[in-house]
Amino acid sequence: MNRRPNILWYCTDQQRFDTIGALGNPHVRTPVIDQLVRDGVAFTHAFCQSPICTPSRSSFMTGQYSTRLRNTRNGNEHFPADAPPLISKRIADAGYTCGMVGKFHLQSSGHRTEPRLDDGFSYWKFSHAPRDDWEEGHDYAEWVRERGGDLDALRAQEDRVPTELHQTTWASERSIEFIREQQTEDEPWMLNVNIYDPHPPFIPPRSYADQVDPAGLPGPHFEPGDVEAQARLASIDFQNKGRDVSFEEGRDAQAKYYAMIAQIDDQFGRILEALDATGQRDNTVIVFTSDHGEMLGDHGLMLKGCRFYEGLVRVPLIFSWPGQFRQDHRCDDLTELLDLSATLLGLAGVPVPESHQGRSLLPQLHGEEEKNAPRDFVRCEYFDALDPHFTGGSGTFATMHRTRTHKLVVYHGHALGELFDLERDPWEHHNLWDDPGSATVKHQLLAESFDAHVLLTTDVGSRRIAPM
Repeated sequence: MNRRPNILWYCTDQQRFDTIGALGNPHVRTPVIDQLVRDGVAFTHAFCQSPICTPSRSSFMTGQYSTRLRNTRNGNEHFPADAPPLISKRIADAGYTCGMVGKFHLQSSGHRTEPRLDDGFSYWKFSHAPRDDWEEGHDYAEWVRERGGDLDALRAQEDRVPTELHQTTWASERSIEFIREQQTEDEPWMLNVNIYDPHPPFIPPRSYADQVDPAGLPGPHFEPGDVEAQARLASIDFQNKGRDVSFEEGRDAQAKYYAMIAQIDDQFGRILEALDATGQRDNTVIVFTSDHGEMLGDHGLMLKGCRFYEGLVRVPLIFSWPGQFRQDHRCDDLTELLDLSATLLGLAGVPVPESHQGRSLLPQLHGEEEKNAPRDFVRCEYFDALDPHFTGGSGTFATMHRTRTHKLVVYHGHALGELFDLERDPWEHHNLWDDPGSATVKHQLLAESFDAHVLLTTDVGSRRIAPM
């Protein structure tokens, strides 16, 4: 095949890794994503580089850890002016027609729609969140108003926003529009679709909420000692305090979350049907992922913030290109979302620049693992410096260093940390930080984590031109 492949990159918002039927969850309805798993390669141990939106998205859109990039928190006024080009810009410069639908969030959308960067997108349909907070530039709200809807009123009613006016549906409509426009063009394309669900608030359309019975769900991963463990971490930034949400509240949230994912699956299916109908499916790489996860009651926590438990930092990552990639394969290599963006560059024929800190997954996709040694660890960060101009800064700094067998978390400046033996305690209920018998492995991981921080996040400045 002479032409480089099209790329359909579908990114949900705040979706956990364990929310796909074909990957082991019998309680969630995801037939379209299940078929994608059977048609392709699912990376079962893929991790974001920050447990919140902006630093995670900034990281995979540039190929750098957020600390190296200096874009480590939500709500920032500007994107760094000296940041490397976005991968979408690199791919556009290589001859691709690039489109973006939905959320972008490399800088704040507070009190304004997010300012455009030199992003390479010639098709741009923006929707930061399913609200009507912006006077202009919010394509989704304008689309709803054109159809006689009022987002604020709809969100407050008992049935919530119906599917026909939902942001996930709008994203499908815009994506299908883009795909149809490209079927007669000669250039390859990349479409980056960023829906808002299953991000809180958990308000699926009533028609989907009624499909999931909370009583039939297992509820969060919770043990009684989790409340005390979270009390020890109360000074560490998070969106709520730990409490026992293991029964009705946890199952109710889980049901709504799964209902939102069922709607995502249906709407994602519509986009794939458009690829088939336009004859573009065979030459399109399909990627399904998310920017980070959601606590969903695990450890007594809801939402997100400065924690690094599996449900929050481990995400879906699925590639499909039948006839080119392996099919029905699960790869359990430790993987970062930085590796996703390096892979997209490789698919587009763009050399991965030296500044990019990811590694291409193409060997795993083609069944050539021997060409790409697996990672020894994955890294995740949460840096939120105090800001003298804004009272919302928490001053929280924390890092995660996760190997195949252990996870080390350091809450810097608080004399607090967590150490988990993932082989014996996969859902991280038993903190070994103060366990004398775990001191050796703790000190080893502390040294490894410190070295990784210095080597991976230090910017040594401009290019050297002389020895002195």
